[in-house]
Amino acid sequence: MNKILIGVLVVLGLLIVLVGGFVMWGTGVYDNAVKLQEDVNAEWANVQSTYQRRMDLIPNLVETVKGYANFEQETLTGVIEARSKATSVTIDPSKVTPQQFAQFQQAQDGLSSALSRLMVVVERYPDLKANQNFLDLQAQLEGTENRINVARQRYNDSIRLYNTYVRGFFKRFALGIFGGGEDFSVRKGFEASEGADKAPVVKF
Repeated sequence: MNKILIGVLVVLGLLIVLVGGFVMWGTGVYDNAVKLQEDVNAEWANVQSTYQRRMDLIPNLVETVKGYANFEQETLTGVIEARSKATSVTIDPSKVTPQQFAQFQQAQDGLSSALSRLMVVVERYPDLKANQNFLDLQAQLEGTENRINVARQRYNDSIRLYNTYVRGFFKRFALGIFGGGEDFSVRKGFEASEGADKAPVVKF
């Protein structure tokens, strides 16, 4: 009888150890997924901040250019319209569909292209290029474009780490049990656009 009782206790002890180990492992998976998710959110906030900085610089650029007679209005209008479109397309990357994310990237890339075309036209106006406001904007826009590229790359890096983690078979199993209904779906990152191997040229 004692042997049977001891056997039962041993089995129960093993079950408790196994269940406890599983719970600890599962909660560890959940905690790591949350951390990676927060890292993604933080990098996305940086992306939004750099894009907003560029948005804030464009009105000053437009006003400076408008002060010069005979400047090509079609090019200037293109920048204004591209900025308006980029401003109107907002997303929540945790809930966005691939198509919506592609639209967001297309709008931002369209603004980069419009700015590049504007800067090409500016080359024909030496007096405008020598304007101190333009020189200040040059430094700020160049820095902002660089920060945008860095922020996008860091966001993609965080997405890669997060997606790799949550897509693992056992990780998905654990998150399904311990995730508490939270959405740990695969996130969408930025894709290289045509000509994206070079940053938009911002010259005055």
